[in-house]
Amino acid sequence: MRTLALLAALVAAPALADPLPLDAAKVIATYPHDRGAYTEGLFYRDGSLFESTGMEGRSSIRQVDIKTGTVRRKIATPASEFGEGIVDDGDQIISLTWKNGHGYRWSLGGFKRLGTFNYTGEGWALTKDAHHLIMSDGTPVLRFLDPKSLRVVKRLKVTADGNPVANLNELEYVDGEILANVWMTDIIARIDPTSGHVIGWIDVSALTKQADAGGGDAVANGIAWDAKGRRLFVTGKNWPVLFEIAPPHAR
Repeated sequence: MRTLALLAALVAAPALADPLPLDAAKVIATYPHDRGAYTEGLFYRDGSLFESTGMEGRSSIRQVDIKTGTVRRKIATPASEFGEGIVDDGDQIISLTWKNGHGYRWSLGGFKRLGTFNYTGEGWALTKDAHHLIMSDGTPVLRFLDPKSLRVVKRLKVTADGNPVANLNELEYVDGEILANVWMTDIIARIDPTSGHVIGWIDVSALTKQADAGGGDAVANGIAWDAKGRRLFVTGKNWPVLFEIAPPHAR
């Protein structure tokens, strides 16, 4: 019932003959996850998870062993800043901050800070397609960035049943779709990257219940895709568990 109520609040539209599909997440496996990690960004690369965490004074970027949840490598981001999303770009990691108006470039191999870049508004999450980095900022509009200059080259408004979908948070590009956690909900939106239309929803409410993290901020957030192994990982803020779930097209 909570999931249905959340969807009704997200999309205040008249009932349609063909409502958007809502599929429950199908759990394949579970793994340990650091309960202290206030997860803001997640991606898979070369057998490891790379994760960014938030909160001023606690923000970090880390490389994590999937099977054990062990943090193999970690670097703190500036204590005055709230770390947000991350994505890999070649041999670098690109990271955002929430309200500081700038992000960072880091070396993938050693987490060495290589430079900064600026943007307007807030920084929430990052993913990538074959040509662009894709950024969320808490609004219904996704920004497509040139990977070299990190300048906005186009914007995409996300809608469901013709209505804008706000609070788009952690992102992952999976098989031609953009998956996006919708902040403070148990819903992942499946977004067409050409039109911006939501083509379906993934319900992770059972995962939230199983994680039993407690607290109003301990919401689902964090999506990572192992394209070669066809494994989809999801977690949440301060969740003690990482879930592998079936990809959308395998449902």
